[in-house]
Amino acid sequence: RKKKTSLKYTLDCTHPVEDGIMDCANFEKFLLEKIKVNGKTGNLGSNVTLDKQKSKVVVNSEVPFSKRYLKYLTKKFLKKNNLRDWLRVVANSKDSYELRYFQINNEEEDEEDEKE
Repeated sequence: RKKKTSLKYTLDCTHPVEDGIMDCANFEKFLLEKIKVNGKTGNLGSNVTLDKQKSKVVVNSEVPFSKRYLKYLTKKFLKKNNLRDWLRVVANSKDSYELRYFQINNEEEDEEDEKE
């Protein structure tokens, strides 16, 4: 059993951070406090590390860690900061989530995102 699982998930909060409605540092702090390892918060140790790069938070884990759990925590954070009505958590790749605004009355959502 040599192989350590090394998981890396990225949470991209560029849009809300640029618009000044969300602070990435707060989000990182929230995750540090809330992420549970073996059922306990504040138990990250060296198994789970968080990295803040400008407006992205990168979660590295040496222990089994579900991406879905990160989505759950992100939603919890948005709810706590009353941003849940404006932002949604979208998987933009296999190992990353992005915080996007709801596109109201807009069917061409995918085309909208490709322009960027």
